[in-house]
Amino acid sequence: MRKMSSHRISTCVIVAVLLIPYTVLSVAQGSNPAALSSAHCNDALTCGECLQAHHLCGWCETDGYSDDGNPRCDLEETLLESGCINYTMPVTEMEIIEDVAVRNAQGSDEAVQVQPQRISLKLRPGDTKTVRVKVRQAQDYPVDLYYVMDLSRSMLDDLLTLKLLGSHIAAEMSSITSNFRLGFGVFVDKTVLPYISTVPRKLREPCSECAAPYSFRNVLPLDINTDLFAQKVNQTRISGNLDTPEGSLDALMQATVCKEKIGWRERARHLIVYTSDASFHIAGDGRLGGIVTPCDGICHLDDDGVYATAHLYDYPSIGQLNAKMRENNIIPIFAVTESKNELYRNLTQMVEGSNVGILAGDSRNIVDIIKENYERITQQVQLVDNAPAGLELTYSSRCSGGVETDAGSDTCTGLRLGETVEFDVDVKARDCLGGLKNITFEIQPIGFEEALTVEVEVICECDCENEMIVGLDVCTYGNGSLVCGECECNDGRYGKSCECSGDTTEDEGAESDAGCRPANATNLCFGRGECVCGTCICNTRPDPTEVVSGTYCECDNFSCARYQGELCGGEERGTCVCDKITRQSACKCTSGYQGVACDCPTRVDTCRARNGLICNAVGNCTCGQCQCDPNSRFQGAKCDECATCSEDQCFLHQACLQCKIIPELGRLSQEQCDMCLVEIREVESLGHPDIKNAKNCSFVDPSQNCSINFAYTASGNTDKIIIYYEERPVCAREKAGSLIQGQNLYILIGGIVLSIVLIGIVLALIYRLWTYIQDRKEYAQWMKDQKEANWEKEQNPIYKSNISTFKNPMYNK
Repeated sequence: MRKMSSHRISTCVIVAVLLIPYTVLSVAQGSNPAALSSAHCNDALTCGECLQAHHLCGWCETDGYSDDGNPRCDLEETLLESGCINYTMPVTEMEIIEDVAVRNAQGSDEAVQVQPQRISLKLRPGDTKTVRVKVRQAQDYPVDLYYVMDLSRSMLDDLLTLKLLGSHIAAEMSSITSNFRLGFGVFVDKTVLPYISTVPRKLREPCSECAAPYSFRNVLPLDINTDLFAQKVNQTRISGNLDTPEGSLDALMQATVCKEKIGWRERARHLIVYTSDASFHIAGDGRLGGIVTPCDGICHLDDDGVYATAHLYDYPSIGQLNAKMRENNIIPIFAVTESKNELYRNLTQMVEGSNVGILAGDSRNIVDIIKENYERITQQVQLVDNAPAGLELTYSSRCSGGVETDAGSDTCTGLRLGETVEFDVDVKARDCLGGLKNITFEIQPIGFEEALTVEVEVICECDCENEMIVGLDVCTYGNGSLVCGECECNDGRYGKSCECSGDTTEDEGAESDAGCRPANATNLCFGRGECVCGTCICNTRPDPTEVVSGTYCECDNFSCARYQGELCGGEERGTCVCDKITRQSACKCTSGYQGVACDCPTRVDTCRARNGLICNAVGNCTCGQCQCDPNSRFQGAKCDECATCSEDQCFLHQACLQCKIIPELGRLSQEQCDMCLVEIREVESLGHPDIKNAKNCSFVDPSQNCSINFAYTASGNTDKIIIYYEERPVCAREKAGSLIQGQNLYILIGGIVLSIVLIGIVLALIYRLWTYIQDRKEYAQWMKDQKEANWEKEQNPIYKSNISTFKNPMYNK
């Protein structure tokens, strides 16, 4: 546990020293304190609660630190910024206690297959530590093989075959390892109804030439003399029972837990070869025979090697058998007939490390099954552990060449004897393990006797909690004891410094309220807390992540400005804290952001134009975006696009070239010029062979009346721009030569003026001649039309005579 103490040294030195372990912690744990809010820590009331709140929380022990409303439990960075120089913050640590390198057996030195052998971990709740484990299948490693056989009547031909193959099994295993022991056991079933017949005659001889029934018998303990195996098998007789399932699990349990009577060695690979052609009884089947006592998982073999009390205990469960086999590092190989293959294959899914092989009808292929499955076992390494529920273990395998092949995998396959593989085991403490200070568990490859022993201490208490400081100078004249910087008050006293008494009068109470009312305020504690003995106790919120804080409960961590709907733009941009100066809630932005809501990125790389200039030097980069000068011809996202320029790229790169070769001519300052990400090269001519796929440009130097030609191109596969310019400018004086020197200049000007006048006169005469000809043509056409005109005389249809005639109707009557 790291504990900082106050010394009379400068504040700068203290902060610098304290920040070093903080940086190391952040890197080692892979955590990002900036992404963690102080709210995760601030609710802790004691040092122990602080350690359990989050593994990046620390507890300030400095006396009087909390008088200004600062929570004692906070992030280490915040504690330092708030002036705490005496704080407790344990770190996760690992100590390797025993670390012998993996090796084969050499002389008197035994083989080592797991490295390291013992480590010690100190974990903060919620923190993770990675442990590297090496596993190596040692060559010529000792092997104990125990053969367990079903001796019911249906296995008669298998027994006859085994009598012939006994010596062959020993010979094959001897070719694998020079240190080999072989044993033999047989089983039938419990000697009660309905499993066997209890007729006295049947109890003696259940079938013709059959031995009396039994549950399990250890015929031959493991022995280096493999010839005894063939002898014992030859002396064995078949037996019989009534029902189809056998007492297989009883036999496997006794063969597993009876270590001394079976003869299992401590430093050897333990194999059980199980042969049968039938199914098996499981836990609960014993009730059929009136047996209700559960299997106790203890060895019950008598002096003759017989499981004589099988009628008193139920069959073991598969889970119980698996646990005992893991505890004793037993790997079973189930050699069964094809009709039972699916049943036992399902069983292998529940028994760690087990394998299954299809047995021929007379077991003639048992030697091949043993050899193939032994090779399969030695080609695989799988880690298991017995860690308690409060610890979370995650595996990642490094199977071939140390390369991480599968995150989350605890298995390596396809290995060879002598090959070393590695596993990364992440150990995380989820809680305080129910108050247990120290626990021990093992990480072990299945079937290996060796294991990595891990001692774990989960740090849930502070050392200072066991240290009480008493006296008249602490906790208001000794009205309490100082523990981890906080006062624990005596009976009848309360308050941060035990300054309050339970017998306070009304007048004293009114006076104490003044300490809860800030200047120019009417509400106590801003209406967000309760005044207790002159101190504001801020209200709690329904949401535990929302915290009201401050001397007068004036601050909180949930009312700051928001950006895109998130408080302070989200944890990556900033957190809502209490401003030390204004004593109001404000966003504390992380590096790279600024603004009221941390909505403005401070980065400028997003504003960099193609020539390297920030906003092409014609704008300002604000919040990561360019604000272009409205009077500039360059606009766009980075102020490098010119809609009115025929060659905008020429104009773009012209500014950088000008500031490099003619600083007084360009529009860029020296600081802006240094930002140009272009390479300038001087050449005699733009036709130089090194210049390929270039775009030619030019600009005029008005001070010299000269034109400077240049070309730009990209460098290879990069975005770097290379600008080539001709070392000799092309000037107007050089072009004109002697023609524009001295008196010739006036002659040239006069000639130009006279030429312009003459050309004007000629054009005017030509225009006058053209109009005269056109007029003549039009007059001649008019005269012709007059001569050819033929006019007809007709009366006007609307003409009316002015004479009217009337006739007297009575005339001549």
